[in-house]
Amino acid sequence: MKTAIAGVVAVLVPLVAPAAQAAEVPTATQQLEWVVDATGRVPVSDAEVREHIAQVLLTAAGGTAGINGALAKLGPIELKQIVAEAPDHVAAAVHGPVDDYLLDLHVDQAGLIDGLRASPDDPVPVSWPEVDTQLATLGARVSFGASEILPDGRCQAVHGVHDDVQRPLGSAFKLYVLGALGKAVAEHKASWSEQLAIRDDWKSLPSGVLQNEPAGTRLPLSAYADKMISISDNTATDHLIHRLGRDAVQRQVVAFGNQRPSANVPFLTTKAMFELKATQYPARADAYLALPRWARSAAVAGLERLPLTGLQGWQAPEKIDDIEWFGSPADLCRAFSGLQKENQPEIGHALSLNDGGLGLDRAKFPEVWFKGGSEPGVLTLNYLARTADGRSLVTSVMVSDPAAPLNEDHVAALGIAVAKGSFALLAATLRP
Repeated sequence: MKTAIAGVVAVLVPLVAPAAQAAEVPTATQQLEWVVDATGRVPVSDAEVREHIAQVLLTAAGGTAGINGALAKLGPIELKQIVAEAPDHVAAAVHGPVDDYLLDLHVDQAGLIDGLRASPDDPVPVSWPEVDTQLATLGARVSFGASEILPDGRCQAVHGVHDDVQRPLGSAFKLYVLGALGKAVAEHKASWSEQLAIRDDWKSLPSGVLQNEPAGTRLPLSAYADKMISISDNTATDHLIHRLGRDAVQRQVVAFGNQRPSANVPFLTTKAMFELKATQYPARADAYLALPRWARSAAVAGLERLPLTGLQGWQAPEKIDDIEWFGSPADLCRAFSGLQKENQPEIGHALSLNDGGLGLDRAKFPEVWFKGGSEPGVLTLNYLARTADGRSLVTSVMVSDPAAPLNEDHVAALGIAVAKGSFALLAATLRP
């Protein structure tokens, strides 16, 4: 985990619907020219960022630092070809330092960029053997699953590669927190409109924005859920874990059918994870792992009371098979099924805000849920897509390497291509 447990870096926010564009404001193509130029000279000043980036995107990215981080990961890029062009929207093929990809940009009525998405230029597989071939290029530690959620809620596997082998999840663990919140609402132990005050002692590090809000700021639980899922806000996540109780989240892991729930006990907050990996490493992590399982809950509570000072990001994998959250593609299909069963609009809203760069045809797949996760050595991409005729299809790509950091841009681009092709294959498969 760098200083974030994040999804796909290049996906800042989902693109919004086209809006009318006045002639006197910058066009999308003009803003694309700025993006291409800016990727070659980061960091860009706050003043310049605000001249080009809409507040909605600035907030979603975590401020100017987040925009600069995304620009740095995108580039420097070179424009190859304009693929589609309108005053408020442009799609272009670009050449990056590692991969070629498609850059999709949208501007609001003021001509400011409010949507920016990088999609893979990798070929989309058109058969399961092609899926397997592409996955094989990602290394030995890959788990993949393509399934359909049947009307009775069971996950019917259609194709898989080690789909029952658990891997570190990164921020995809937040699906279990969302499930615990939905259950608490269903049992009238919480409500989506309940106001929860931000506490300094519950704050974590980015990704996210809520760590910048002053203590006492009150937000509804629905807002915490939206930020936890759509921008992987760690402070929002930890506030929900504390509000619901660690035991409630651990019970949700069991309720959603995780095949090895003990691997997630005690259930870590993101702050506890940072304290184990971002300071006094490896001594503190080794001391924690030397404890018997029953003694670790108290140790985690102690870590959560430490101040967020002196923590440093890391670039290489740090005990990803021992200190993380764990699940398999089959586990996450069952988690998506459980979230779907809750039948609460707020759950679907949170999961639909960011499509994780998938870019499916919404005429064929009108609803897409996404949650990904990453830290050095870990990247997961997990999607649910509903078809126009009401079928619920799920894909998960999980890649990890305990010895070396992943090339996240490459893994994410290929993983998105695999997921996109897999949904087309799933949709063409007759329901059992």
